[in-house]
This record gives sequence, structure tokens and C-alpha cells, in this order.
Amino acid sequence: MPSQNNLSSGHLISWEGWTDSEIESLLDFSVYVKKNRVYFSGNMQGRTLAMLFQKTSTRTRVSFEAGMTEMGGHAIYLDWMTSNFQLSDIEFEAEYLSRNVSIIMARLKKHEDLLSLQKGSRVPVINGCCNLYHPCQSLADMLTIRIDRNTIKGSTLCYVGVHNNVVNSLIEITSALGVHLVLVTPMINENAKIERVIKKALDKKTLTWETDLRKAISGCEYVYTDTWIDMEFFNDPGYQAEKAKRIELMMPYQINLELLKNSKVKIMHDMPIHPGYEISREMVSDHRSIIFQQAENRLDAQKAIILRLIGNS
Repeated sequence: MPSQNNLSSGHLISWEGWTDSEIESLLDFSVYVKKNRVYFSGNMQGRTLAMLFQKTSTRTRVSFEAGMTEMGGHAIYLDWMTSNFQLSDIEFEAEYLSRNVSIIMARLKKHEDLLSLQKGSRVPVINGCCNLYHPCQSLADMLTIRIDRNTIKGSTLCYVGVHNNVVNSLIEITSALGVHLVLVTPMINENAKIERVIKKALDKKTLTWETDLRKAISGCEYVYTDTWIDMEFFNDPGYQAEKAKRIELMMPYQINLELLKNSKVKIMHDMPIHPGYEISREMVSDHRSIIFQQAENRLDAQKAIILRLIGNS
């Protein structure tokens, strides 16, 4: 029996439960949406997206709100801390909210809270990011590679950094699309490693680990890095000891000019960027960088997700 997270249930919590063909179809649709934005200018007329934020984000808010606006709809921004979600039962608040809107996007700290939100909602729920998954980002990542090389299958991607929510969604989506993912992950976030997700990718032979950074990158078309410190902790005075520990461990894995001096690999980063840590400043604007194209693609990926889940595609 398919998981409750699948397409037929109308939610995107993770890629678990979505078939490979459903994910490939959504990627194809994302390309179509990007190339034909004008065709969808009125598809969301009369519809409202609720955006619930417990974790801040520039790209998630802008891409979802701009996307809904460009499609003729409306978006409501809800700050978790100034709403009753922090005071009441999440399921109850979700059922009320879903009686007023057509779709909900939630960016929460705990995956369990997201599942409670989904359980109470009468409309589709999109995971805008949680501690375990970031499916919207991974779709934009695959859209970036697909547009860059005109096809997705057979591409090779190296992720360098901490094993986190982004990695989990990358493992899921690359295994579905036939992308080979090489992980260089000397550190793992607490409870972030999900064995069933890994097993599926290993069974399909789309996932490998490498400890030699140069060797890993030399065999790939794309190198992808992410922050070593979750954004809510980066400037937290109480997290400085852990921050220093992570920086000391991870600095040899920085994406910089010396590392890539003889490489044609294209550079990706999901942003926000902490220059001087996971990536040196000059590499952000290097001629091999496709970081800002990748960020721009969040807009079309979010549109495609909204359209597909609501059923107006």
C-alpha cells in the first residue's frame, strides 16, 4: 500500500511514496512551467496559499509568494510565533486553517509537527523544509541540472558537507531520476540519517560515499555544498562551541579555487551562503557557478508543485 505521503493523497511531505514516474513527470512539468510561465498566469485565481513559517527563509517565502501571485492567486504569510499554532493543538489549528485556503506550505523545525499539520489539514500540505527533508529544494536542484544539460538521467552529482535534510531529499529524488549521487559527508546532523531512504538508493545503485574529496569531485559533473550550521543556530551565542567544532572538522571540505583549479565541475549551493566557510567567496561568482540559476529555479519548481497538488496542471 502506498505511503500517506504520496501524490494520490495530495501532499508533498517527502518523496517517499511517490513513484519514480510521478517524480519524473513533476520534473518535466517544472520545465514546462518555466518555459511557459504566461500559460499559468490565471490558474490560481480565487485561490489562497497559507505559508506557515517556524523557520525563516528568503527563498522559500519569496518563491512561493511570488509564484502564487504570478499565477493569479494570493499568499498569506503566517509567523508560527505570532499565531495560535504555538498555543493550541497543531491538528486543530490546521483543520481551521485548511477551511480557509486551497493549499498550505509549512516550514517547520520538527518533522513530527509537519505530520500533525498534514493529519489535520483538509487541503494539500507542502513541506517547505523540516529537520528531515527538503523536497522543494531537491526538485529545484534537479530542474537546474535538467535545464543545464538538457537531460537528467545519467548525470553525476557530488554533495560535500553535513548529512542533513537536504541530503535526504537528494538521495530520494536522485534515486528516482537515475542521477548518481556521491556523498562526502564527514558529519551527520542528529537523527538525520534515514536508513530506509539510503537502502532504496543503494538497491538502485544511484548512491555512493567517498572520503577522498578530490576523487569524488573528479568523477562528477556537479558539486553541491550547503551550510555546515543550521541557519537558526549560526548566530546563536549558545551554539558557538558546536559551531567552532563543526568549522574545525569541515574546513578541509571547503569548495574553493585551489580544490577546483583544474576542474570543469559546475558549482551548486542551496543558499543562504556563508562565504569563507563551506564555500569561498570567489567561487560563488566563478564562471562554473550555477548557484543563482539554482535559486531562481525555486520559483518554477514551487509553481509546478502547487499546480500539480491542487490539480490545475
